[in-house]
Amino acid sequence: MAQSFPPGFAHYPLYFDPAQQALLIEAVKAGVKQAPFYQPTMPRTGTPLSVVMSNFGPLGWVTDKDDGYRYEVTHPKTGAPWPDLPKLLRDLWEDVSDWPDLPEACLINWYRDGAKMGLHVDQDELDLNAPVVSVSLGDPALFKIGGEKRGGTTAGVKLFSGDVVVLAGSARRCYHGVSRVFYGESALVPKGGRINLTMRRVHPS
Repeated sequence: MAQSFPPGFAHYPLYFDPAQQALLIEAVKAGVKQAPFYQPTMPRTGTPLSVVMSNFGPLGWVTDKDDGYRYEVTHPKTGAPWPDLPKLLRDLWEDVSDWPDLPEACLINWYRDGAKMGLHVDQDELDLNAPVVSVSLGDPALFKIGGEKRGGTTAGVKLFSGDVVVLAGSARRCYHGVSRVFYGESALVPKGGRINLTMRRVHPS
């Protein structure tokens, strides 16, 4: 039986060819020299997330035990501004987002061996109508998306390096996550794993 994805969900398989994927990895490597990967923690409990992260753009999404989920203009460890969003990602946003303004934040999540992301809704933004656009690089991952309430059935798709996913409309407010990374199936990411680049608009247009 065919899976049912929520309205506004779009999957663009292999949107970026291998050469473009390599350029994006080089951009990530340059970006994390300015804003190194760090280990975020959950609000209240201080439990570490299984991914390490950084950001591109004027704002970066951060989380820690004391201040919780939020956007900041500087890196939480170094105090330095985040690196600029690469042109390939700006062009992608303009191509697939159908949104008048550029993203303000682009999360760089590095899924190393054993990392995953539980079902969640991105809701720390002030405008939940703007889409979320994400890029998969490196090892494949099993992406899951459900409904606007926690629980119930989910639909899944295996994302490969170069794939792009857009969450717009109803899908923007649906629970989603990564239940598995197929570690070791790609040699693209230095030291292995999967890089996920997630662009978001924070403020209203």
